[in-house]
Amino acid sequence: MKQAFILVLFITLSPITNAQFFQNQQEFTRQDTLRGTITPERAWWDVTYYHLDVTVDLNDSTIVGSNTIQYRVDSSNTERMQIDLQPPMEIKRVSQSGKELEVEKDGNAWFVTLEEDQMVGEIYEIEIEFGGKPLIAARPPWDGGLTWTRDKNVKPFIANANQKIGASIWWPNKDHPYDEVDSMLISVTIPEELVDVSNGRLRSVDDNNDGTKTWNWIVSNPINSYGVNINIGDYVNFKEIYAGEKGELDMDYWVLSYNKEKAIAQFADAPRTMEALEYWFGPYPFYEDSYKLVEAPYLGMEHQSSVTYGNRYENGYLGTDLSASGWGLKFDFIIVHETGHEWFANNITYADIADMWIHESFTHYSEYLFLEYHFGEKAASEYQKGVRLRISNDIPIIGNYGVHNEGSGDMYYKGGNMLHMIRQIFDNDELWRETLRGLNEEFYHQTVSTEQVEGYINEKAGKDLTPVFDQYLRDVRIPILEYSFKDGLLFYRWGNAVSGFNMPVDIFLDGKEIRLTPTTRWQRMESFAQDLKVDPDFYVGSMNVLGN
Repeated sequence: MKQAFILVLFITLSPITNAQFFQNQQEFTRQDTLRGTITPERAWWDVTYYHLDVTVDLNDSTIVGSNTIQYRVDSSNTERMQIDLQPPMEIKRVSQSGKELEVEKDGNAWFVTLEEDQMVGEIYEIEIEFGGKPLIAARPPWDGGLTWTRDKNVKPFIANANQKIGASIWWPNKDHPYDEVDSMLISVTIPEELVDVSNGRLRSVDDNNDGTKTWNWIVSNPINSYGVNINIGDYVNFKEIYAGEKGELDMDYWVLSYNKEKAIAQFADAPRTMEALEYWFGPYPFYEDSYKLVEAPYLGMEHQSSVTYGNRYENGYLGTDLSASGWGLKFDFIIVHETGHEWFANNITYADIADMWIHESFTHYSEYLFLEYHFGEKAASEYQKGVRLRISNDIPIIGNYGVHNEGSGDMYYKGGNMLHMIRQIFDNDELWRETLRGLNEEFYHQTVSTEQVEGYINEKAGKDLTPVFDQYLRDVRIPILEYSFKDGLLFYRWGNAVSGFNMPVDIFLDGKEIRLTPTTRWQRMESFAQDLKVDPDFYVGSMNVLGN
C-alpha cells in the first residue's frame, strides 16, 4: 500500500491545538423535531408491512391511492400514532377495521387517534387514503420530489428521488430512518402503454380493462422509506444472471426503448461492479429481490434493488473525471457509486440522517475499491488523492441529531479519504477487507449509529481510533505533523488537532519508511535525516516548524 507521491495541501492553520469540536450551528423548528425525533407517537409501534397502492395521473401530475400499514405494538403508549405526509399531499381518510379514525394535522405530521385496544406484541393494520400533486423536484436527486418529463419520443418519463426531503413528500409512511418496514407490496396504476419499474420483483401486471394496467412489485427484504421508488416510462428490459457469492443473482436492466443498444454496452460495468464489491463488502444483500438498473430522468439514486441511472451512458461523472487523475474515466460513476449504496445505505442504514456519512463515505470509498480490484492499488491511490481538491472542510461531517439534519458534503471525499487512511493504520489488507465484509454481516439489514460503526472498526483494529473519528467526522481541521531536526534528533507532534489525537502515520526519512505515533505533545527520536515526507495515503499536512 505504501508508495511515494508528492502531495501539496492547502490548509488553514488554527492557532488552537486542542480546541473543542467545531459545531454545526443552525436554528431548528418544531417541524424539524417532529421529522427527526423518535417521538412518543412513533416509538411504541414497529412497522412490519406496507401495501402502497397508487394511481398516477399523467394529465394533471397527481397521485392518489392508499397505504395499508401493518405494525406490531411494542409498548403500551398507544393512544396516538404519527404518520408523515408533506404538503401539498393530503391524507383523506384513515381507518382501522373499517372504522374511520380522527386525524389531527401538525405541519408535515398527522396524528391518528386509535380507538381499538392495542395489545403489546400483537399485529394491527390501518389504511390511509391520500392524494394530491406532489412537489416537483427542483434539482433531483439533491432537491427531491417527483420528476415529470418526456423522453425524446415525447412519451412520459417520470420518477421520484427523495432521500433528504423524505419519502413523505409523495406517500404517507413512518418517515424516520430508524424503523425500516420488513417487506412491502408496491402497486402502481398507469396507462397501459407505459411500464412501471419499482423495487423488488415483479409479481404481476393486472389489466384493468379501462386503458390502464397495475404493476405489482413485491419487496421481501427490509427497505428504507426513501428507497421506495416508481419509474414510469417507455421501458424495455434485458437481463443476465450473475454467478455471485450466494448463487445466481438476477440482474435486470430497464431502459428507454431507443437506448437499449447503448445500455447493453455501458451496463457491462454492472457485473464488474458486483464482482468487485462482493469481494470487498461481502455478498450482495438483496438476492431475494434481485438487482435492477433503471434509466431515470435525473442523475441517479440508490433505490434498493432498483438503482436508478441517468449518467448519459458515459464513463466518469457525466463524462468528467472527478479526481482529474484519469482513473475516473475508467468506469461509469453512477453504476459503481449507486450500486455501492446497496451495501452502505440499503443494507446498513443510518438510524438518524445526521450519520449520513455511513452511507456516503463508505460508498465513495467503494469507487477506490472498484479501481483497485480491476486496475490495481496505484489507480485507487491516485484517484483517492485526486478528489481531495473537492474537500471544503467547512462544517463537521456529522450533523445535528434528532432534527433531520445531515452534515457537510465532505462526507463523500473527506470521509472516503478517512477510510482509506484507516486502512493504512490497520496495515493489514486482509484484516481491513475482513472488517468491511464484517460490517455488512454484523449489521445485515439493520439501522445503525456512528457509535456502532466506530465501535466495530475499533474492535477489529485492536486499538481505539476514536480520536481519528473525532478529528475527521466531528471537527473541520486537518491535522498537521509538526516536526524539526536538531542536534541529531527528530522532534515531532500533531498540531491543528483535537485533544488526545494520537493517530499513527507513515513517513519517509531520507526515503526510508518508518511509522510514527505522534501525540499532541512533542516527542523525539534519534535521526540524522535531512528530509521528511508524509506518506500521501494519509490525509494530513506536515510542517517543519524550524524550517531547517
